[in-house]
Amino acid sequence: MGRPKKKKDDTIVVKKYANRRLYDTGRSSYVTLDDLCEMIREGQDFVVVDAKSGEDLTQNVLTQIIVEQEAKGETMLPPTFLRQLIQFYGDNVQSYIPNYLEQSMHNFVKHQEEIRETINQSLENTIKPLNTPLNMMEEISRKNMEIMNHTMKALSPFSMFNAGEGEGETAPATMSAEDQAAFLRKKINDLQNQLKDIEKKSA
Repeated sequence: MGRPKKKKDDTIVVKKYANRRLYDTGRSSYVTLDDLCEMIREGQDFVVVDAKSGEDLTQNVLTQIIVEQEAKGETMLPPTFLRQLIQFYGDNVQSYIPNYLEQSMHNFVKHQEEIRETINQSLENTIKPLNTPLNMMEEISRKNMEIMNHTMKALSPFSMFNAGEGEGETAPATMSAEDQAAFLRKKINDLQNQLKDIEKKSA
């Protein structure tokens, strides 16, 4: 690509013009989606903005990159997953999905070297049957789902303001709005502590 080396913590601004051309202000030249894909692989951070309005188009461009990669046959998103993801649009749990997916990918990245090593050992037939890449992925998924369940359960109005088995302190229905707000803050704080404990166990 001929791009000058930059620190990974430097965020490059890429301007998108009306003709769909992308201009990398870091190296003062036009780039393609493939160039941006390579920048991501190299760990280089960037944002894409509309050249005229300044609107942030990063998410749209990243989605385009994924579509192009999928079209090239480098499929990572199976149809079942895509259908399930689409079903969540407009659902009342939609707002929780981005954090769940982000946490899932974070856990996968955190363990990717271990997973790569496991795959290599599997190919050499020198690994115990129970310690397979599939089992490792299932364990990561289980931990993510545990975090998701804790979040959904703690943020549910029924668990916050109604009696529930094993939920400990509950708020009476006659509680004032001010007391309810204080109770809610306490529940959120408890949730944050629970998530920290789960993350420590997952580390």
